[in-house]
Amino acid sequence: MSKLAGKTALVTGASAGIGLATARLLSEAGVRVIGCARRLEVLRAQMDDLPGPTLSLQLDVAEAESVAGLTAQLPSDWQSIDILVNNAGSDIGGRRDFHEGDIAEWVNTIQINVSGLMQVTAAVLPGMLEGQAGHIVNLGSVAGLSGVRGCAAYVASKHAVHGLSDTLRQEYAGRGIRVSEILPGMVKTDFAKTRFSDAERGDAFYENYGLCLEAEDIARSVLFALEQPPHAVVSQIVIVPDN
Repeated sequence: MSKLAGKTALVTGASAGIGLATARLLSEAGVRVIGCARRLEVLRAQMDDLPGPTLSLQLDVAEAESVAGLTAQLPSDWQSIDILVNNAGSDIGGRRDFHEGDIAEWVNTIQINVSGLMQVTAAVLPGMLEGQAGHIVNLGSVAGLSGVRGCAAYVASKHAVHGLSDTLRQEYAGRGIRVSEILPGMVKTDFAKTRFSDAERGDAFYENYGLCLEAEDIARSVLFALEQPPHAVVSQIVIVPDN
């Protein structure tokens, strides 16, 4: 049995893609999973299909009021969160040069990917500090390490996640709280469909791209980081397709 068995994890963006794959692997490892997403009915259907105990919470990470009520929605025996997986993300309007895009969409990307991650972390962190234990896993991207034409806002957001993860790791080192960052290359999920607001264009994007990672590849990386002994911190995992 996994050393994670009996712990409680909160996973954002858990209704599909990497978030759902991560929630499933954690549940199979004996972890109690709190799945969070905007689409509550879709989320519930997915969480109910997992093998272990789960809770489903409607959450918009970009809305401060939604995040502020997060812990209050949890039953008392679920309020001690051991693991936070910040997975929720967006890139609506991506793959256009900056001047050709919609600034409102660019700002929304920052709001979800950066401000949303910070707000959820701020909501969960006090409980971890009180218990002097916890593990935060942030889903970054290889786009957080260099520039990508047509993805200015997304790249900016993932650079912010990269810097924030590194800083949090330093701030909470030696205080029982570990911080890991997973930086995937191209992963085939519904993300491109959302990015282009077009399912056919999203499918065509992945077909033209070539070899992609699967959501389960990233979920296994999350699990690997979480299963390390307390004295070891996986600071970053960069995982890319073999092409």
